[in-house]
Amino acid sequence: MPLNKHRILYISGLLLCVVFVIFSRFYGLWWGNSYFFHPDENNMATALSQISWTNFNPHFYAYGQFPLYLGFVTLKITGLSISFSNAIYVLRFWSALFSSGTILIYYLLSKQLFKKNYFIVPLLATFSPGLIQLAHFGTTESLLIFVFSFNILLALYYLKKPRIKWLTIAGIITGVGIASKLTAVFFITPFALALILSSKSITKKISFLVLYGLIALGFAIILSPYNFIDYSDFISSMTYETNVATGVIKVFYTSQFLHTVPYLFQLTKIIPYAAGLTITFFSIFGGILVFSRCTVKNIKANYKKISIFLIPCLIYFAYVGQLYTKWFRFTSPVFLIFIFLSSFFLQKINNRFVLIMLLIIAFVPGINFFKIYLSPDIRIIASNWIIDNLSPGSKMLSEAGNVINIPLDNRSLSINNFDFYNLDSNPNLPQRLVEAVADNNYILIPSRRIYKNQDNSQFPYSQKYYSSLFNGQLGFTLIKEFSPPMNLVLNDENAEETFSVFDHPTIRLYKKTTTLTITQLDQLLL
Repeated sequence: MPLNKHRILYISGLLLCVVFVIFSRFYGLWWGNSYFFHPDENNMATALSQISWTNFNPHFYAYGQFPLYLGFVTLKITGLSISFSNAIYVLRFWSALFSSGTILIYYLLSKQLFKKNYFIVPLLATFSPGLIQLAHFGTTESLLIFVFSFNILLALYYLKKPRIKWLTIAGIITGVGIASKLTAVFFITPFALALILSSKSITKKISFLVLYGLIALGFAIILSPYNFIDYSDFISSMTYETNVATGVIKVFYTSQFLHTVPYLFQLTKIIPYAAGLTITFFSIFGGILVFSRCTVKNIKANYKKISIFLIPCLIYFAYVGQLYTKWFRFTSPVFLIFIFLSSFFLQKINNRFVLIMLLIIAFVPGINFFKIYLSPDIRIIASNWIIDNLSPGSKMLSEAGNVINIPLDNRSLSINNFDFYNLDSNPNLPQRLVEAVADNNYILIPSRRIYKNQDNSQFPYSQKYYSSLFNGQLGFTLIKEFSPPMNLVLNDENAEETFSVFDHPTIRLYKKTTTLTITQLDQLLL
């Protein structure tokens, strides 16, 4: 059958979309220039490198064993050594692959929820900054997003035509999610709702729910067996992780969440940055349109689809949103709400030229964000500049607590990586800081982690130090700022910390221009 004009455009658009997805997910997986700055990646790679054919216990339970086994088998099949660096890269590869698969799932979901323009959703998702970033992190988030969206799709398929194959696949996929991270138990809700809303008898609904649960549990056990074999260590790890997440245990890397407002924090400090400001903006209009069309007739006609798509997202967000630790990755499975609402708005644009222009505008934050992976890591750039421009033997005060401290090559410099995290709890540190400021002629701020998080009355010494540094009273002047590609409107340093500090922190270098006495420093800092 000859190809008509519309079919040619359709195929061309499809191929272009595939190219965009592959390039945006797989290019730059080597970010960091062989230095590995992401702590969760490091933890998973360390656990993976301990696995062997004779010992499958990774002795690590913050995540499940499935992604570790997946990485291990991949390295064995490809003949690569089970080294730390190879473990990082194979974890990133699978993260990028699952993220690419999510784009396909979004396309199929779009076909279930919309009547036309199915490519708008996958295109918006392709250029979503947060999804691009998570595809480059060798962690479980891309896998979990894939599992959650796939479960929604399978639930819609089952609702349309109830078949045992959809139940079986959903059970397997849910088991994979739980075997990757325990919070994936929330991902049972889409298919459980589909079973409840189906036309089956109550007896069949209950029996199918039990079957679905048994399949999910069975695969969770098979794919993450040491959660059950090494039960005591697993429970101990989960208890600690839960206490950190709920704020029962306060650790230094959660101080940014002090006094934050549940749900509002995610909506202001995560979604505009991770989904993209334009997608967030369009989703507001999409939400207004959806609300304005919520007539009784429309709700009755579509309430099953609406329930399966919306209720699981709301249940999951209700849980993670109230946690003390409101990390960006926790919210990532519900990004699809904002992407689909944006698509709903854009679908109502009848003028093709206007639609294309709005899509291009929607792509800008993602394209700009992707620049991070097109150039050397900002910490490498900063390190090289510092080595080239500072005199040998220069003394620099920096901050401890980073996975890798800056500068990376410190052979010609004397660097004091000071423990600012405990400055306000260790009574010996304030005086040591005074001495360190007096002794060093440069101060390096390697990221926003401390100065943004400890800028309140609960950290009096930190507050005095950073305010004195930034307003010039400490006698240091900013001489160089190393800034990665940023949002054109928003400053990524104002987002939830983990969105920027792992792969694109802003680095600042200050030089001593006025020498203060110890007495003067005491008055400023103590």
